[in-house]
Amino acid sequence: MAGAKVTIYQVAALAGVSPATVSRVMNGARVSPESERLVRAAAEQLAFTPNRTARRLRRQYSEVIALIIPDIENPFFTALARGVENRARAGGYSVVLCNTDDDPVRESTYIDIALAEHMAGVILAPADAASDVSRLVARQRPVVAVDRSLNRADIDAVTVDNRAGGLSAAESLFAAGFSRVACITGPSSVETAQLRMEGWQQATRDRSEAGDAELLRYADYRVDGGRLAMAELLALREPPDAAVVANNLMAAGALDALQDAGLSPAAFGLAVFGDLPFASFERRGIRVVDLPARELGEAAAALLLDRIAGDDGPARTVVLRTDHRTRERQ
Repeated sequence: MAGAKVTIYQVAALAGVSPATVSRVMNGARVSPESERLVRAAAEQLAFTPNRTARRLRRQYSEVIALIIPDIENPFFTALARGVENRARAGGYSVVLCNTDDDPVRESTYIDIALAEHMAGVILAPADAASDVSRLVARQRPVVAVDRSLNRADIDAVTVDNRAGGLSAAESLFAAGFSRVACITGPSSVETAQLRMEGWQQATRDRSEAGDAELLRYADYRVDGGRLAMAELLALREPPDAAVVANNLMAAGALDALQDAGLSPAAFGLAVFGDLPFASFERRGIRVVDLPARELGEAAAALLLDRIAGDDGPARTVVLRTDHRTRERQ
């Protein structure tokens, strides 16, 4: 179409949808597949190009979103970031990656930067369930919690069923014939660590009235934390013969401690959340709870793009399933 610039109203008329639906499609927000097909076909027929500069000025924020995560070196968060980026790019947004090392002060600084740079929204894997996002909310900047939720009912969240994963992991070890199953989990202030521990606790209580508190160790979700926790467990007067480890980096440290003690995963049962990060480890006999990291990122970005596009409905929580079969690495 030559001459005057094509508007979304013309695209909407040709597609047989509302202008709001055209806007949602162009912003990458979710609509029905049929509506998206009609809008895309109409836009192509009319040679419609969204005026991104005008949109940016009108909304007074950039087409950039912040992804704030605790540890980019962890392959789980690397895959999650890829999912966010894929979905954001499809919606016309770029992603700035911020690494907090689970430090609430650094996290707060990145939130301030996102506001100062007029970023369109924030996806946050919070350092703590009490992480402060009030400044984002006060400035009406969309925010979605991913992997870990917040102690707020008004914030969207995308998580996995961590308690069920912990239960499945522990039960798989008991089913394999192990009788004294320990748990190495993350900081008690982190939701994923607590929920995975509760799943393990449920499985152990099903077999003994109170469970065995000495078999529980809290660590820091890092390799050294897993190594120290496993060494402490092996030094007990009655050590465990298996363990649920609540993330992959701690599992790498736990494997170091097992090797130092002359134990292999075939002899000492191990169930791990997420794939082991290093190829050098012997993987036979290790049970893995699959975590849908990329899908978490994609779902979080889709929620955020909905909010950026104007969705002001009630906060939503999306819970993805882990692989409860807890497959065994060969």
